[in-house]
Amino acid sequence: MQDSRLTAARVARLATTDPDGRPHLVPIVFALDGDTLYSGRPQAQALVDATAHRERPRAPDVTILVDHYEEDWDRLWWIRLRGRARVLDHGEEREHALALLQEKYPQYRAEPPDGPVLAVDATEMLEWTG
Repeated sequence: MQDSRLTAARVARLATTDPDGRPHLVPIVFALDGDTLYSGRPQAQALVDATAHRERPRAPDVTILVDHYEEDWDRLWWIRLRGRARVLDHGEEREHALALLQEKYPQYRAEPPDGPVLAVDATEMLEWTG
């Protein structure tokens, strides 16, 4: 899943549903490692809390949309990932995710995110180009 457009993209949108079935959509920054996407952005944490992922017995289904817009519509594209979300509170995978985020975003080098990291194990990828 290491599409160069995905690795170069700076922002994505994370979609989930809360326990009542209401949709939630939030912009996130992210880093990829194989088929797993990581985000440590505060909005992702707020979304995790709001949708009660920690209380569910199974990992929740999520959708992530990465897109590119230009006035030249022949250059438009989007990639949609679907997968299962996990919350990483501690451990080696969380530390690895933070290192990836710091490598991609200079802002995280000066001030690393604290708290949980959201991990999404992508199981499906769909793409479209203009």
